[in-house]
Amino acid sequence: MRTRRVLSVTAIGAVLALLTACGADEPETPGPSADPGTIRLAALVPLTGRSSHSGDSMVHGAKMAVDEANAAGGVLGRQVELVIEDDACDPGTAVTAAHNAVKRDVAVSVGGYCSSAVVPTLKIFRNAGIPMIIAQANSTDLLEPGYDSVFLICGTVAAEAEFAVGWMKRLGGDRLAVVHDGTSFPVTLADSTAKTAKRTKKMTVVAELKLSQGAPSYARIAGAVRAAKADIVYFTGYYSEASQLIKDLRGEGFTGEIVVGDGATDGPLLQDLTAVEAKDVYGTALIFPEFMPGLAEWSGRYEKAVGSAPGPSTVEAYDSVKVALDAITRAGSLDREAIRKAIAATDFSVMSGPVTFNPDGTRTKPTFLMLRANGSAFELFSSDS
Repeated sequence: MRTRRVLSVTAIGAVLALLTACGADEPETPGPSADPGTIRLAALVPLTGRSSHSGDSMVHGAKMAVDEANAAGGVLGRQVELVIEDDACDPGTAVTAAHNAVKRDVAVSVGGYCSSAVVPTLKIFRNAGIPMIIAQANSTDLLEPGYDSVFLICGTVAAEAEFAVGWMKRLGGDRLAVVHDGTSFPVTLADSTAKTAKRTKKMTVVAELKLSQGAPSYARIAGAVRAAKADIVYFTGYYSEASQLIKDLRGEGFTGEIVVGDGATDGPLLQDLTAVEAKDVYGTALIFPEFMPGLAEWSGRYEKAVGSAPGPSTVEAYDSVKVALDAITRAGSLDREAIRKAIAATDFSVMSGPVTFNPDGTRTKPTFLMLRANGSAFELFSSDS
């Protein structure tokens, strides 16, 4: 679903090392396996950095699915192990994490939160013959290589853009300013949103702006929004920057609606905003269990297992493991090509709904929600609210 950090010098070095090590399309040889009778699934998620909140939620969801499978006797007569690696939402760190996972002889990769961290791992897993079920990342950059071993649980940015433009028009938006942070998921969502608005002629795009991650102030961006006379803003980045941007927009006197993408609703965005700042703040989002009555029983089981209520990212991580294990069961072995074919042929209902994949690996029927800020939390929004 996403990208969080710009490349550091260390990260650039790691990426260059990747290009050198993986320039040829030769399979990567897995390292020795401590227990060849175990089915291993790799979960590369951000456990450190500003997106660790979301990474922790993903680990809880994935572990729950693994624990349930093991309690039921395992898969193909084997126990399942979740191999967790911290990618920190950083490309260089993700490269190292992917190589570590390959050495553990994993059958399927089921992680992926930040798109910029997932993209450089695509070739690593591809060379090792390991199919990827990507739980959260959804940038169209993930589809660029055209690999038939990459499958997205969430809808792509193109689908989210269509959803966002439709809702922003219903909110009364006419003059749209789109803001991103220059990284993979936010850029592709911003571009898709601007193109959709122009193509459908539902709104006039009056500004397309880029901010810098981690900056102490976005007053310049807020000033550009005011100068463009925008009446609605769509920020496609993450919650840390979104919170500061909202403060600065309100501080500069912007009184219109502010909408954030799913990278900002999946986190503590509103906790640092005043009631005045949070007024007329909305968000396009993926699965929020508390807003979906059909997930009540599952949410109860999750809370009993984890000790807290499920939040954003948990359902998709849980579902990714369920889809992987269903495919392994149907493949009848740990042959990776057989598993890949089984994933491609998936027709399976999970917590987020029925799962089937298009030929390009995207989900045929993704789910998006429209949320509205209510104090320090979001609530489900409808046009009848």
